[in-house]
Amino acid sequence: MRPAAGAASGLAVLIGSPVAHSLSPVIHRAAFAAAGVDWSYAALDVADGRGGEAVEAMRLLGIAGMSVTMPHKTAVADAVDRLEPAARTLRSVNTVSWDGEELVGSSTDGAGFVASLAEIGIDVATARIAVIGAGGAARSVIDALGRAGTNDITVLNRSADKAEHAAQLATAASVGIVSDITRADIVVNATSVGMGVVPSGADVDDLPCDPTLLHPEQVVVDLVYHPLRTAWLVAADEVGARTVDGLGMLIHQAALQQQRWLGTLPDVAVMRAAAESALLAR
Repeated sequence: MRPAAGAASGLAVLIGSPVAHSLSPVIHRAAFAAAGVDWSYAALDVADGRGGEAVEAMRLLGIAGMSVTMPHKTAVADAVDRLEPAARTLRSVNTVSWDGEELVGSSTDGAGFVASLAEIGIDVATARIAVIGAGGAARSVIDALGRAGTNDITVLNRSADKAEHAAQLATAASVGIVSDITRADIVVNATSVGMGVVPSGADVDDLPCDPTLLHPEQVVVDLVYHPLRTAWLVAADEVGARTVDGLGMLIHQAALQQQRWLGTLPDVAVMRAAAESALLAR
């Protein structure tokens, strides 16, 4: 049975493989508790190739909300009834919600990135932004920056073909060369380089770019959030740049998911505190 939109009680689930490491249950449960709603959240390991079946199970069981992670984002985009604009452009879904009798697929990752910067007073519309990477995370960021009105986006990637493909997501985006990092106001690492790396003792090969290209007037962002202080952020700190870790994007994309399920934005401070506590315990 389809749950009512914004219902006072409900079940939301995360599907992906693997999901045991995910912070989503911790973040969402903390926000539900703070909001005083009787919602629960479970992480389900769903094998590759069965994302579409999970969407059908959502219909059959009346699951109120769904978060989607790898490897199911494209399959879920193909299985829902309707796609929001970003999800349609990216052909990628990280959130499924109900609208009447329809299941709607959304991509909140990029919008979560923009919101995380806005929270700390950074306006992406007026900034020159360099994005390192051309995979799923980079593509969601480039798309969201275009929607937010950014008029100078440089895409940097080892594969020129992938960089060209990603740059097509925003009219203001173009493929650059590594020296373009120096002219950027905001530099975003949207690769997995540095994930799990202990910050001390890293060399240039362990970093998404040569840190000598960075300078104190820049904001340097790493979408990696485990560890929070990646080798690249430490290197950026050392040259005097302002640094931003990847937890903000994770929190804000989850907040936008809850907005679609409940109709209101949750307390992001509660969500971040829960995520930080969970990371410290690992």
